[in-house]
Amino acid sequence: MKERIVKPQSGWFMLAMVFLAFVAAVVLFTFGTSLANRPQSSKLGGVVVVLSLLLAGLAFISLFGFMAIPPNMARVLLLFGEYRGTVRDSGFFWVNPFYSKRKISLRVRNFETGSEPAPAVSEDEAGPNVSKQVAAALGKLKKTRTLGKPTKVNDRDGNPIEISAVVVWKVVDTYEAMFEVDDYEDYVAVQSEAALRNLASRFPYDSHDHEVSLRGNPDEVSEQLQRDIQARLQKAGVKVLEARISYLAYAPEIAAAMLQRQQAQAIVAARTRIVDGAVGMVQMALQRLAEDQVVELDEERKAAMVSNLLVVLCGDRSPQPVLNAGTIYH
Repeated sequence: MKERIVKPQSGWFMLAMVFLAFVAAVVLFTFGTSLANRPQSSKLGGVVVVLSLLLAGLAFISLFGFMAIPPNMARVLLLFGEYRGTVRDSGFFWVNPFYSKRKISLRVRNFETGSEPAPAVSEDEAGPNVSKQVAAALGKLKKTRTLGKPTKVNDRDGNPIEISAVVVWKVVDTYEAMFEVDDYEDYVAVQSEAALRNLASRFPYDSHDHEVSLRGNPDEVSEQLQRDIQARLQKAGVKVLEARISYLAYAPEIAAAMLQRQQAQAIVAARTRIVDGAVGMVQMALQRLAEDQVVELDEERKAAMVSNLLVVLCGDRSPQPVLNAGTIYH
């Protein structure tokens, strides 16, 4: 089954009818008791009293059919365990008073993987000094979530990493959310955690050969994570609006070693670029000297010049000039 939308009737008309029913019941009861006190019309008075009581009871039962729905909220209607439909419109309505009306939120919600539901005392209602046990007994606890703890998992290369993601979702099918899974909020949290673990094991933390990695391609990884979570939540009537990695780091036991490796790779990459630039500058210098005929250099003089220029351009310290009073050959 899928969600079935129900358009209930306005509650204001029924509210007026119930009010008139109560007024009529009071009038009939008063009139019936006055008739019952007369010997010639006592039976008619009894009948009128019974009718007034039935009318009052019917009006009282009708009170349970009223419901007020705020925006982005819905009511799932059940009649003796049978699904009758869902009311998505906001406003004041009246339905069959024997319907069970279950609340479900259609608002956009988000959570961070690794967080857990936890009760928290509302200071406005219970006061800051009221214990959780006392507040729970008074029914003044509201549901919150703890701060998310990063999930520890191995990436594709087997390196232990810590990763967390923020998932933004909303309910789109109230029937599936209410009846296909036991607790759709817990279902979303568990399946998102599982999808994140599976995603982290399919990609490397970092890559240097232009393949997709967790650190180097956050947008592509986030899109894949959103698709994976949506596939797992299809039967729960939930739509994933966004899923993004909020925390990513190496596990503490290898963080220092990986930092040294990253520093070494950065140094090698920087040196490679410096050498490429220095070689280009040396080639340009020799070419300009030959074109402008500034000086004619043999192969040995060219080698010496190239060596000196590379030392000056590639060195990590400022060069120290040395004056040669002789020649290159003596």
